[in-house]
Amino acid sequence: MSPDLFDLTGKVAVVTGAGRGIGRGIAEALAGFGAAVVLAGRTPSVLEEAAGAIRAAGGRAAVQVADVSQEASVLALRDAALAAFGQIDVLVNNAGINPIWRTIEKTSLADWQSILDVNLTGTFLCCKYLGAAMAERGSGAVVNISSVAGHVGLTRSTPYCASKGGVELLSKALAIEWAARGVRVNCLTPGYVDTDLTSGLLHHETLSKPFLDHTPMGRFGQPRDMMGAAVFLASDASSYMTGQSLVVDGGWTAH
Repeated sequence: MSPDLFDLTGKVAVVTGAGRGIGRGIAEALAGFGAAVVLAGRTPSVLEEAAGAIRAAGGRAAVQVADVSQEASVLALRDAALAAFGQIDVLVNNAGINPIWRTIEKTSLADWQSILDVNLTGTFLCCKYLGAAMAERGSGAVVNISSVAGHVGLTRSTPYCASKGGVELLSKALAIEWAARGVRVNCLTPGYVDTDLTSGLLHHETLSKPFLDHTPMGRFGQPRDMMGAAVFLASDASSYMTGQSLVVDGGWTAH
């Protein structure tokens, strides 16, 4: 297999939730394979730090503050990406939240709505506007970051499971809709990855043990574990793949 299949030189990638964790790792990986990257998120200082690391390594990066749950903000992100680099070739919908760990009886409507707004509606809006820009050009790759919670039920995580299950089927529907227009849509589905989002659970003295015991590889994932899969899905290496979910979970869902 030629390494050129993974080459992203001349491509422009937009990564949401790119300031830290999985999003930052993916942004750095895409830049490392030649893409110019637009890092989007809600904290300017964190985004600038991540973009600075990419530039220091010889890559090209721009920053755009964005709240993916807000339509006007997503439109501004699209316009900023086009203004910075002239096109959009790759969209990684990574922005996501899971701020609660409660039974459904103790989950408020506001909790439910806030998680759905970012995880599912945010993915919808970014696909609607940034993905559509790719469809208009006749080529592109969308990588929606899902979760094992989109494949199996998890306790005390009803809104999160619902949001990620929605991302999985949104991706399949768009894959069918956009296949003839040259845009591929796939999910990258992590297991339990050690990030700010999961640190409270994964570093808990007792609560973390069942999750670790359920992982055949015997460790939690790191953002770097998602980098190769993201480059694969963004590049020509996966040119005949759409509507699929690439699960990178240390064997968690193999049970």
